[in-house]
Amino acid sequence: MLSRPPNPIDSDRFVRAGLLTAEAQRTQRKTVRGAQTVGNMSYETLIYEAAGEIATITLNRPEKRNAISTQMIEELVAALDEAENGPARVVIITGAGKAFCSGMDLDGLRAIAAQSPHENMEDSRRMANLFLRIYGFPKPVVSAVNGAAIAGGCGIATLADFTIAAPEAKFGYTEVRIGFIPALVSVFLRRQVGEKIARDLLLSGRIIEAAEAQRLGLVAEIVAADSLLRRAREIAESLLASSPTSIARTKRLLLKASEQDLLLEIEQAVRENADIRSTHDFREGLSSYLEKRRPKWTGH
Repeated sequence: MLSRPPNPIDSDRFVRAGLLTAEAQRTQRKTVRGAQTVGNMSYETLIYEAAGEIATITLNRPEKRNAISTQMIEELVAALDEAENGPARVVIITGAGKAFCSGMDLDGLRAIAAQSPHENMEDSRRMANLFLRIYGFPKPVVSAVNGAAIAGGCGIATLADFTIAAPEAKFGYTEVRIGFIPALVSVFLRRQVGEKIARDLLLSGRIIEAAEAQRLGLVAEIVAADSLLRRAREIAESLLASSPTSIARTKRLLLKASEQDLLLEIEQAVRENADIRSTHDFREGLSSYLEKRRPKWTGH
């Protein structure tokens, strides 16, 4: 058995065997000062809705194209915890407004420039744990991609068990365009589409239409925007006809097949994700992106 890497990713939930039992009850929610309260949790960057055995998580920063912030990462993990510990047997993830998730928000990008190496490692590990949480979630996850899913947002969209998209949705791993590295998503993408296609998408940083994403195997179905959530619920309801124990154990079997290699690769990706932030090209790429100008790369 391979030894666990130093400072490993927390993988307890990633290898969890089965579903937790819970009383069958619908979660009541209310809004207070713009924040949604569900049970003991308060959400400001997303909406959590539980209807019977289907939970829907809506990324809810439409004015920022549902860009990822540290708070959103923490709330998304908390919402998944809520779904795992509650009566929901299937989770749907979608976005509010015209975008699914446009990647890291500008405030987060600005903050990176001033972070210490330790803070960069913690930041990288936080995102890795979110990706592992979605990828290894013991209940089925359906992503309903209503618009642009870029960089980390593309990771969230495609790590679900079932990814469906509206025709206007776009997908892209654009990190190399700003001197960053698509380290974390590369670990999963190579497994999903193969190395050759992964190299194309990750090295070019190009943005692809929903139709090409479907052809490459990243999207299962393309559905009209006004029918997207209805189709996501149809998929969820079809999954309710199967044994939750069987589904959970099937997911566990698929995950366990490459667990050790995956965790080792994720740990390396965490380090690469943090290390590149000390390079000149990263600082130049970040500055040029924020200043809306062409970058002047040095290769260092």
